Amino acid sequence: MRAVLRRIDQALEALYEPGELETVKKALSLELLGISELTYFTREALPADRQRDLMLDAALARLAQGEPLQYVIGSTPFCGLTFKVDKRVLIPRPETAELVEWVAEESASSGSLLDIGTGSGCIAITLAHRLPAWKVQGWDISDGALEVACENNRINHTHVTFSKVDVLSEPTIGGLDVIVSNPPYVMESERSGMESTVLDHEPHLALFVKDSDPLVFYRAIARLGLKALNPGGRLYFEINPLKASEMQQMLIETGYHNVETRSDIFGKLRMIKAIL
Repeated sequence: MRAVLRRIDQALEALYEPGELETVKKALSLELLGISELTYFTREALPADRQRDLMLDAALARLAQGEPLQYVIGSTPFCGLTFKVDKRVLIPRPETAELVEWVAEESASSGSLLDIGTGSGCIAITLAHRLPAWKVQGWDISDGALEVACENNRINHTHVTFSKVDVLSEPTIGGLDVIVSNPPYVMESERSGMESTVLDHEPHLALFVKDSDPLVFYRAIARLGLKALNPGGRLYFEINPLKASEMQQMLIETGYHNVETRSDIFGKLRMIKAIL
């Protein structure tokens, strides 16, 4: 075990802070290499294993190139569940987990919910898990993302219905109690302030919008909600904090009321709710 940890240290100690490196070492050992937690903590000697060595070498090479740990391992925890992730989908963030908690805490015993821009399916699947009597659907425009979402649906034993739908094409749906979405909202002008691990590896289709129309997806979803939501139905969005006031105004002008924003764990206005 010590030999494995030394190899990880030698390859990555210049790239990570000590605390981060310890997290990486544990994740690679337990989740990628399948080493038991007991062996990891006791540093028990491991038998020679050529396949394990090759797997570790490949992982270290990818991490050294800046690829996110979650993609290298192939999965990530989210709201107590495990989700498969790769370059076809964004890595779920803690801020998104806060949005999920908000939806779940305000949802009744049964209803119908749609997640737009579902990506890995983390929002839809977690809510289906928390709200088992609800009918949950997820839309995305990416075939690759939908493949990942369907696999996560199977892994987590939920029954979300996933479909390929472009919300900008004015689709038709009705009878919904909740629409939730974490659509692309990072403006192109914000690229320079982003980490290379995100820019070089996560899908830009799920991240960026043009500076000339940063609310394009939110407006389309808000218009959809006018016909799709039942009276009293709710919209929940993850938003760009830079556009929080514009989002509030847009939702009010579209016909929603009781518009409410919430800050994330970092103190940024990251979530918004509106009622039809």
